[in-house]
Amino acid sequence: MLASLYGHDEYIRDYEYELGYPWKDTTAWEKVSPFYMISNVTTPTLFMGGDIDWNVPILGGEQMFQALKSLGTETELVVYPGEYHGFKTPSHIKDRMERDLAWYAHYVKADGTPAHPVAPGATKPAN
Repeated sequence: MLASLYGHDEYIRDYEYELGYPWKDTTAWEKVSPFYMISNVTTPTLFMGGDIDWNVPILGGEQMFQALKSLGTETELVVYPGEYHGFKTPSHIKDRMERDLAWYAHYVKADGTPAHPVAPGATKPAN
């Protein structure tokens, strides 16, 4: 829910200018919040983010993930510890890229690639 990010991310002035206060104009906030349109989403969706990202807090991804999961839509959530918006840990950067590529190959290209990357030495994709 977009209103739940009010005061949590760095866009408070933008929100107030464009939408007003969430407690005063709930209609405007609900109109632009993807959460309230979640039942229209059928595309498999991958959410990834850092647990200390103040630019785009993982809170939004967590809410969308749970809503899609509740609706039975294919979804995955990966939260990287100690990461801000721009990842710094090489293993996290590598993991995120591998997940992006595997998800794309599986759901967009539909080339038979597993939706999750296969860990070195493993015979099955890691979840």
